[in-house]
Amino acid sequence: MANAIKSLFILPLFFVSGFSHIWSQPKAFELFNQKHILGPHELFGNPFGNPEDYKKVKVPDDFGTPINNGEDVAVPVPTKRQRGSADTPNWAALGYKGAWELVSQNSGVSAMHAILLPKIDKVLMYDATIWKISKLPSPNGHCRVLNKTTGEKDCWSHSVLFDINNSELTPLELHTDTWCSSGGLDIDGNLVSTGGYQGGANTVRYLGTCKGCNWREYPTALADRRWYSTQATLPDGGFIVVGGRDAFSYEYIPAEGKSNAKPFFFDFLRQTSDPEENNLYPFVFLSTDGNVFIFANSRSVLLNPKSNKIVRELPVLPGGHRSYPASGMSALLPIKLHADNQKVVPAEVLICGGSAHKDSYSKAEKQIFYTALQDCARIKITDKNPVWKRELMPTPRIMGDMMILPSGEVLILNGAERGASGWGFAREPNFTPVLYNPRAKRGERFTELAPSTIARMYHSVSAVLPDGKVLVGGSNTNNGYIYDAMYPTELRIEKFSPPYLNAALAGKRPVIVRVSGRLTYGGNVGVQIKLNGFQVLQKDLKVTIYAPAFTTHGVSMNQRHIDLGLKRVQSNDKTGIHDIMAVTPPSSTIAPPGYYMLSVVFQGVPSVAQWVQIK
Repeated sequence: MANAIKSLFILPLFFVSGFSHIWSQPKAFELFNQKHILGPHELFGNPFGNPEDYKKVKVPDDFGTPINNGEDVAVPVPTKRQRGSADTPNWAALGYKGAWELVSQNSGVSAMHAILLPKIDKVLMYDATIWKISKLPSPNGHCRVLNKTTGEKDCWSHSVLFDINNSELTPLELHTDTWCSSGGLDIDGNLVSTGGYQGGANTVRYLGTCKGCNWREYPTALADRRWYSTQATLPDGGFIVVGGRDAFSYEYIPAEGKSNAKPFFFDFLRQTSDPEENNLYPFVFLSTDGNVFIFANSRSVLLNPKSNKIVRELPVLPGGHRSYPASGMSALLPIKLHADNQKVVPAEVLICGGSAHKDSYSKAEKQIFYTALQDCARIKITDKNPVWKRELMPTPRIMGDMMILPSGEVLILNGAERGASGWGFAREPNFTPVLYNPRAKRGERFTELAPSTIARMYHSVSAVLPDGKVLVGGSNTNNGYIYDAMYPTELRIEKFSPPYLNAALAGKRPVIVRVSGRLTYGGNVGVQIKLNGFQVLQKDLKVTIYAPAFTTHGVSMNQRHIDLGLKRVQSNDKTGIHDIMAVTPPSSTIAPPGYYMLSVVFQGVPSVAQWVQIK
């Protein structure tokens, strides 16, 4: 047994050195998909333990975020009445905390990755081919041949399209392993997926939105293996892919069918790595100045994608570790535009949760589950002298999702209160979503909402939908499809209705009557809405556009929310028809080309969104 375990550590090194030349060959994944070799990061402990076992072990330094004296203070959650901001009601005072609805018992696959696709209004969900099983057969009876000698086949789907209107499933064929991969939408709304496990690690995949479209897979497109890497959209509509297991580098996705000769070495990732691998799935955002913000563990830099040089290192974020497996959450906060020409458009990043302990992963392997971090920190990355400002969430959270709603509020949901990412490495599901209002005063930004009844642990996903609801799926803290574990493989799909969908507010919900589906940079967009019974003033309105997030492992890649500046509002209170003129983003550094959901928000209540494209 000892020799077998030892071989699991040695064989990955053998593959890297002895078979490196094979990665450049066409269909290299056919060889690597036959192997099932896991590194130490996947040799997890027993996922069938007692959920109360952490109470048997006294951990002297078990804390979330301590409250310190000084300028950088973690502010306690206030008990006084929250006021809300000028354009957002005080949801807590209204007494409605949202609602959950179960919309499907079977997602077909364990939803490890998810993204809403434009035009067809379907959520793409997929897991990993390594498990060779799911709850949905392959389309048209097609099977992957896993071993030509033995004839072993995989006849199950590992990716599906989930119809958000009727919950119908469309199975898709997938050949390369997408385990712990990354993704984003291109200019035309097609998915571009990168990386994964073994035969999928150097792969770039494409999936269109046409009827009958299926995956196109290029197993040798990337120069470095990208397992647990992050993908971000650039101003030209292309993508940068950053990091991954033992990949202290980044590269730009080549044109379809092409391959990169070599990556760009990135010493920052080597510097921020440690035995716990706390720089996997780094947080990566395109800043409004065209630089790329990259955060790993507790440090962050701005990288110029044209010169490939670091132009600034930002202050260290104190308190602990935020990158996988100490998985915190992050978002680029809503970008605010004004009607007047702005020379500088500020960009601000929010990071919440994670672990205060560098060894949270290895301790969880020994059944010691540290309390997760409870803090949130934000920093204006476009400031000359940026500073992190921290405060406390209502509860600790690790492995959560952070979704930006059409109202501009941030919904924090899913995850756990103790432990780390990994098979069976977390305890105490955090069932209660939290609404974060970035425009409210510090200390008054959080509102706890209605809890779910389904644990959404490791490998959970979320997606903001056009109707303003949030689709929630996934949760699989087991190595395979296992249903008798402490936290079973979860196939149920829910939708959460935020407080702005309170039935008592239905009369305030605008209806978009007309909007152009094509936007241009530096121009205007006219939107006509219908809203009866209210005096519609410009100060009560917002027009927002939102690029859907690709969610996996608590990382919301390419999520982007822009509040368009309003030039004028012409209201006719008698007919209820109101014409709005808003400015479009001035350049592709503010809004990379592609598809966005456009919403009109009246006193915090959003319309059903309409898809628009800017390029």
